[in-house]
Amino acid sequence: MPGARRAPPTPCRLAAGSYTLEDILSELRKPGRDPRDKFVAPQFREEVRTLEDVQAGMVLEGVVTNVTKFGAFVDIGVHQDGLVHISELSNRFIKDPSEAVKTGQIVKVKVLTVDSKSKRIGLSMKALSASDPKPTPKKQAHLAPASLNDKLAALSVRWQTRT
Repeated sequence: MPGARRAPPTPCRLAAGSYTLEDILSELRKPGRDPRDKFVAPQFREEVRTLEDVQAGMVLEGVVTNVTKFGAFVDIGVHQDGLVHISELSNRFIKDPSEAVKTGQIVKVKVLTVDSKSKRIGLSMKALSASDPKPTPKKQAHLAPASLNDKLAALSVRWQTRT
């Protein structure tokens, strides 16, 4: 009957004993005893709600939803996840994307490309890294540049054959 009320669940209908139900209810009455880690949600930007709102060059916060062999998919608050290609995950060489990120991790990404037609978003984590992947060469402590004769003399001494 459409207007009839259902009976409240009983231990028989739940396939649990009355002692088990009493234990569950007594534990639920105790506040603040959740053993799970605190959930931290990413801070999605309010002005970015649709794919059309995403612009190249934006820096957004998101959560890694999937890690594949070719990169990681990141939810940035629109209805389409963006891809961080393996080459854009880190400044150093990584063989597997799971070396850099894991599912559920909150990350900051920079938007590289947005293709509304195919609904693809290209992201980068490497673009936000502060460290420079290429070390700068150390400057020589020469006060004056060496002359051509000085350079030739140094080379001749270096390449002399021993007899």
